[in-house]
Amino acid sequence: MKVIPYGKQFIDQHDKDVVKKSLDENLITTGNFVNIFEKKIKNYLKVKYAVSCSSGTSALHLAMLSINLKKNDVIIMPAVNFISAFNMATNLGAKIYLADVDSITGQITPETIKKCIQNNKIKKIKAVITMYMGGYPNNIINFYKLKKKYKFIIIEDACHALGSRYRFRNKFLNIGSCNHSDICTFSLHPLKTITTGEGGIITTNSKKIYNNLYTARSHGIIKSKKNHWMYDIKNSGFNYRLSDLNCALGVSQLNKINLFLRSREKIAKTYIKNLNNFQNLTFCIDLKNIKPSFHLFIINIDFTKLKKKKDDLLNYLKTNNIICQYHYIPIYKFKIYKKKIKKNSFLGSEKYYKNSLSIPIFYDLKLNNQRKVISKIKFFLEKNNLK
Repeated sequence: MKVIPYGKQFIDQHDKDVVKKSLDENLITTGNFVNIFEKKIKNYLKVKYAVSCSSGTSALHLAMLSINLKKNDVIIMPAVNFISAFNMATNLGAKIYLADVDSITGQITPETIKKCIQNNKIKKIKAVITMYMGGYPNNIINFYKLKKKYKFIIIEDACHALGSRYRFRNKFLNIGSCNHSDICTFSLHPLKTITTGEGGIITTNSKKIYNNLYTARSHGIIKSKKNHWMYDIKNSGFNYRLSDLNCALGVSQLNKINLFLRSREKIAKTYIKNLNNFQNLTFCIDLKNIKPSFHLFIINIDFTKLKKKKDDLLNYLKTNNIICQYHYIPIYKFKIYKKKIKKNSFLGSEKYYKNSLSIPIFYDLKLNNQRKVISKIKFFLEKNNLK
């Protein structure tokens, strides 16, 4: 029986044809398709500047470099997230504080940020990283109010949220427009809304930040405007460029993004309709104030009211060829996190970790396969209910 993954890419013949066309260009790196892709991203998101790069992780690293994050600078980030942001900030020697997350959404909130500041007696904050778990952008306006109060830089880790929008003054704004942040980073990994194979995008409305991103992406090189063979290096950088082959795929995929988003929304609404009647199961979706990308479909199950735990459900689904996933193991549970954890520091993170899982959602998920996922979850919940 065919396995149903929790996510996968969709590549059609047009994608392949555009990538093949890119191979005929004079330059297959730092060439025309890079410029086209970055321009299309800018236009789609309605932002001043966009810089492509080799991965979502390099996007976060470049974002930190662009604000000159350095040793002992304070940065706050979610306790539940993929390890990328933590690794990059660690490598730069920053002083990292983890903020607790909401037990349902898995995201930091203005309240958990303030609690993190108070509990750790933080006086000066360089940056706060927000992260929109699953592609559901919450609390953006209130994060911006905190930014004004505490004078920190907001970096949006929008790895899940390309195509997401949020309500502001009766209209919807794009995640990545940076209307209420300084920098936004995206991942273009195969499981994301669109893919370039591997890749990332950073957006900003700051010319200074853009210039820093642009030079750090390619070894810190500043080319002479007069003679193409002359260049200078003022600050160290990296080779984080994205090739024209990748960007050609990105151009083709971006043309289909609305199709991808509509399909994901339809799948999500089918899950909601069919799983909404279980008292022990909740969702983290506010469709009134946000339009999510539905990168993930996350369900929260109160396993204290069941005879089984989350791993039992994951294993049961796996035996039925349905692959689900943790998003994510809290960062403080890894050996790399060396600080002592105070009791009750991360109550929301613990509850989210114990109760949440991502179930299959991707562009071409067939209805019969989705019905199978729904029926197996229903069977597990009904069989193991303590009532």
